[in-house]
Amino acid sequence: MEEKMKIKEIIVVEGRDDTTAVQQAVEADTIETNGSAINKATIAKIQLAQQTRGVIVFTDPDYPGERIRKIISEHVKGCKHAFLPKQQAKPKKGRGLGVEHASRKDIRDALQNVYEEFIDIEEEITHQDLMIAGLIGGSAAKKRREILGQFLKIGYANGKQLHKRLLMFQITKEQFKEAMVCVLEEEK
Repeated sequence: MEEKMKIKEIIVVEGRDDTTAVQQAVEADTIETNGSAINKATIAKIQLAQQTRGVIVFTDPDYPGERIRKIISEHVKGCKHAFLPKQQAKPKKGRGLGVEHASRKDIRDALQNVYEEFIDIEEEITHQDLMIAGLIGGSAAKKRREILGQFLKIGYANGKQLHKRLLMFQITKEQFKEAMVCVLEEEK
């Protein structure tokens, strides 16, 4: 039996099923938010975890998951973020979307490609860059943002959120350009 990858940071997930899936894939401790109505006690727990071991936010790739990610980012500075593409979070049968439906391999991959949140950053990629790349406006923009999010492993986001993520995770102009080459190749 192969040895499980060990994660030093505490992983913040939405619920018990997510904890089970993560712990089947890696050796890690988790904090469960129990939905998008995060209470003060949970925020305090996440703040303590960030101070002592660090935190990786690993929520579902849907609106409630993004809401949780945003609330945590507002209250706990410097977290790391792991993202799972929507297609990897779908169940084999039935409906729903979540970390609990991902394969062990997909969970490990997401946790090996975390981004650290930076607070004070210089704007390198501009809103204009996103427009020129066809990521904002136009019929292909949504699909391009989807492909870009997968390639950079930062998840899907609308135009405004994408710009914030690119800056927050300090994606360089060079990384952005390389990713856009792949996006355009995949469109062919």
